[in-house]
Amino acid sequence: MNFSARRREEMIVDVTPLIDIIFQLVLFFMVSTTFVTSPGIEVDLPRSSSDTILQDDSELEIWVTRDGAVQVDEVAVDWDGLTGRLKAARTADTSTLIIIKADRDVDHGRVVAVMDLARSLGLSRLAIATEANVAGQE
Repeated sequence: MNFSARRREEMIVDVTPLIDIIFQLVLFFMVSTTFVTSPGIEVDLPRSSSDTILQDDSELEIWVTRDGAVQVDEVAVDWDGLTGRLKAARTADTSTLIIIKADRDVDHGRVVAVMDLARSLGLSRLAIATEANVAGQE
C-alpha cells in the first residue's frame, strides 16, 4: 500500500476586488454627502452665552449688514421690498418666525425699525440671531 502524503494546494485569497469595492463606496459617500454652506452675506453676529438654537419650518431670515443694507433670505431688498416680503410671510402663516441677523456694528435703530415693521404687520414671533460666546472672545 502506498500511503504517500498528499500535498494540499495553498488557498490564496485575492483581496484586490474587495479593496476596489471599498474605495468605490468611500467615493460614493464622499460625493453624495451634502455640506452645510454658510451664506455669502458678511455679518458679524453679536456674542451670547446662551446656546439655544431655534429652528422652525416657517421662518424668514432678515439680514442687516454693517452698512445698513437689508436682505431677506439672501436677496437684497429696499424698505418697500421688505414690507412686501413680510406681508407675504404673514399671509402664508401668521406664526412665521422672523429671525433678524444683524451685524454687531449696525445702528440699533435700524434693527428696531425692522422689528417694529414686522410687529406692525402682525408678525409677533421675532428672534435675534447671535453666535455662541467662546471663551476668550468678547
